[in-house]
Amino acid sequence: MRAIQMVDLRSQYDLIKPEVDQAIQEVIDTTAFINGPQVKSFSSSLAAYTGAKYVITCGNGTDALQIAMMGLDFQPGQEVIVPAFTYVATAEVIALLGLVPVFIDVIGTTYELDITQLESKITSKTAGIVPVHLYGQCSNMEAILAVAKKHNIKVIEDTAQAIGAKYTFSDGRVRQAGTMGDVGTTSFFPSKNLGCYGDGGAMFTNSAELAEKLHMIANHGQMKKYHHHIVGVNSRLDTLQAAILNVKLQHLDRYSTSRNEVADAYDKAFAGHTHIKIPIRATNSTHAFHQYTIQVEGVSRDELKSYLAEKGVPSMVYYPLPLHQQEAYKNLGFKKGDFPVAESLCEKVLSLPIHTEMKAEDQEYIIEAINRFFE
Repeated sequence: MRAIQMVDLRSQYDLIKPEVDQAIQEVIDTTAFINGPQVKSFSSSLAAYTGAKYVITCGNGTDALQIAMMGLDFQPGQEVIVPAFTYVATAEVIALLGLVPVFIDVIGTTYELDITQLESKITSKTAGIVPVHLYGQCSNMEAILAVAKKHNIKVIEDTAQAIGAKYTFSDGRVRQAGTMGDVGTTSFFPSKNLGCYGDGGAMFTNSAELAEKLHMIANHGQMKKYHHHIVGVNSRLDTLQAAILNVKLQHLDRYSTSRNEVADAYDKAFAGHTHIKIPIRATNSTHAFHQYTIQVEGVSRDELKSYLAEKGVPSMVYYPLPLHQQEAYKNLGFKKGDFPVAESLCEKVLSLPIHTEMKAEDQEYIIEAINRFFE
C-alpha cells in the first residue's frame, strides 16, 4: 500500500503537468522572472473569479496581513481584535507593527470568532478586527461588518484557508471569502486550496484608492520607479509562481468539489460517533475544506494521533496552543482559563487527510483505522 498523504501535491501536479510545465517554460523563455506579464494576468483572473474589484499580489500571506494593516494606517498602540484560536501569523504582524493584539474567544462548533463577545472587546483604541475563516468556511461576516460599521473600525479578512468559499447575507447577496471587509488577505502556500510551488500571497479590496496604496507599499512605497512616496516593503509574487497559479486557478472549483466529497464521506462515516464531533457547516457559508477537523471527545486526542501514525495514517493538530498561551504573547498578561473554548479546542482538534486527489480506498483505510481505535 502506498503512503497516505495529508496533502498529495504530487498527484495533483501529475494531472495538470502539461499545463504547468508549459506555463513555467514560457516564463523561463522570456526571462521575465520579476513582475512579468503573468503576474498581472493572474491578478486579473483572480479578481474575476472572486468578484473583488482589485487584487494586489505579494510575497506571502503574512506579508498580505502586514501590508493591509499598513495600508489602513493602523498606528502603534492601537488595538486589533483577533481570534485566540488561529495560526500565529494573524497576531504576529499586529505585534510587529507596534499594535496590540486583543484576543477573542471562538465558537466551539464553527471555530469562528464569537460575535457575542465582539463589542465587549472594542475600546477607543480599537482600529480593526481580523476575522479568520478557519479551516475553510466564512465567519459571520454580516454581524462582524455591522459591529465594525457601528464603531467605525476596519475589517481585514484572513482568508488563507477559505479561498473560494461563499457567504450569503440575509438579503440574499452572495460574496466570496476575502471580498467583504475593507481588505481580504490570502496565502498561496503550496498546501493551500489554491497553492503555488513556493511562497505567495494576495490582498483583495473594492477601493481603488486603497488598492493603489497597497500596491505601493508592497513595492517599496513607490508609484514611479525610484520615487518613494511612502514607507513600504519589498513583497512580491514572482512570475513563475503567478504562472503556476494561473493554471491552478482554472481547476479551483474542481478542487473544492473534490474536497467536499472527501468531507462528505468522513461526515457519513462518523455521524453520531460517541467520541468524534464532525465539523459543523454554517448555514450562511459554503465550506472549502482546507482542513477536515474533528474534535475527539472523551478519550485522548494525542493517543488517537499516535495510534493513527502507527497505522500509517498522518494527522495534524491545528493548533496545539492558543495564541494567549504562546510564549511570545505572555507579556499581554493573559492566563489559562481566559479563553476556555480556544483552550479546549487545542486539546481536542485533529485534522484528517483531505486533498483533491484522495483515493476512495485510502479514505476507507483511514476511517477503518479510526474506528478500530475505539473498539
